[in-house]
Amino acid sequence: MQIDHVTLRELRIPLVTPFTTSFSTQTARTVVAVEVAARVDGAEVTGWGECGALAEPVYSEEYASGAVDVTERFLLPRLAQAQRADALSAETVGTHLEAVVGHRMAKAALESALLDGQLKAAGTSFADYLGVTRDRVPSGVSVGIQDSIPRLRDVVQGYLDEGYRRIKLKIQPGWDVEPVRAVREAHPDVPLQVDANAAYTLVDAAHLRRLDAFDLLLIEQPLAEDDLRQHAELARAMSTPMCLDESVVSVASAADAIALGAAAVINIKPSRVGGYLESRRIHDLARAHGVAVWCGGMLETGLARGANAALAGLPGFTLPGDISASSRFYDRDLTTPYVIDDGHIAVPSFPGLCEEPDGDAVAAFQTTERVIDVE
Repeated sequence: MQIDHVTLRELRIPLVTPFTTSFSTQTARTVVAVEVAARVDGAEVTGWGECGALAEPVYSEEYASGAVDVTERFLLPRLAQAQRADALSAETVGTHLEAVVGHRMAKAALESALLDGQLKAAGTSFADYLGVTRDRVPSGVSVGIQDSIPRLRDVVQGYLDEGYRRIKLKIQPGWDVEPVRAVREAHPDVPLQVDANAAYTLVDAAHLRRLDAFDLLLIEQPLAEDDLRQHAELARAMSTPMCLDESVVSVASAADAIALGAAAVINIKPSRVGGYLESRRIHDLARAHGVAVWCGGMLETGLARGANAALAGLPGFTLPGDISASSRFYDRDLTTPYVIDDGHIAVPSFPGLCEEPDGDAVAAFQTTERVIDVE
């Protein structure tokens, strides 16, 4: 693959409702869209990728404008060097960028754009590339922190009426036991899990054990992202399965978490771990160790939502992921909207990772644009 130029766009897309977690409230999603114009075996092709970084470094150390900067100043020059040696493909992106410490979300967006273009040139869907045989995956939904328990009940009921197969509740100190109790009492048989986004410490273990009463699928990332040991201690103190999100940034960290007993379940977010190829490696490792995985999300647009669905079709993804309909977050998506059908999202069969985005939608949401020649 030979890259001609890369266009980096920052988009600001309004959310249908504010989304509140323990670390922020989003009313709009800042998206870095990466468009790669390249040649594959002499044929011109365009590939697209989406960066999961938020506008501010509150989920991880990465943020949208920083992803644009590191991509232009440090990542693309390394890919340019690789293509001069005729050694560039989507599968080698991770190796070529390894010298740059961190910045996994920026790297993932570049890898996705190259893989999208590469698969489009070959006429191959991402599902076929992965060897996925499922044509749909169950859809769960993430419910942000609400301003009251009655409002939470209404929101959850609305999502269940839409057909979602699993409910995830965001929690934080002061919004945990009673909201979970209310939802469980209203829906005793609905698969239910909670996500703390690292809002607690091990001092809260006795309080968190109260959640064991509600027959949860899992508790996700209750403690700090860099503390596998304390997650392992908390896992031994609770009967609710421990799931890690922010702590798992690579197949190596996944191996450590499994070895320490810190993770009975892993949430694989492709952007967080550096891309879809590393996601597949984490899936393979977890499956070999009998650890369940599911596909999380970063409020993706259609540039990445379908690829997440394809990834979730792999056999180790045994729990419903946060792969909701486009309408969960956006009135207007960048591609054909993804919809819920009988509680499931279809695994795309088109070539590549995503459809070509709607140019009018991209233009309507765009706030900045940088075009970089790659020589």
